[in-house]
Amino acid sequence: MHEFSLAQGLFNQLLQLADTHQAEKIVIVRVEIGRLSGIVVDSFSFGFEILARENELTRTAILDITVIEPDYSCLDCRTVYTPTKGDEGHCPQCGSAGYALTGGDDLILTQVEME
Repeated sequence: MHEFSLAQGLFNQLLQLADTHQAEKIVIVRVEIGRLSGIVVDSFSFGFEILARENELTRTAILDITVIEPDYSCLDCRTVYTPTKGDEGHCPQCGSAGYALTGGDDLILTQVEME
């Protein structure tokens, strides 16, 4: 289950941030997980909760996860867009069907609220 090791990596990063900022408590942790990342959100969340319970600094921390859709980049006109239902793969600017996926496969720590 690679989600647990990813949660451990995030947790270690949080502890370092808390130490750097001399925080006594981590309140909210916001992350973005790309839909194409291969991360099972429930498993990642479960791993985080297990780790958070073991540390006084994170015991009551809230994990806020936003799932991010991939963007497409048109190979013809270079427009970057998020496809809407029904027009996946067609550029809204020029109508081309040539595209490259950009993003949507990341795990990004976007915000940490600490006290």
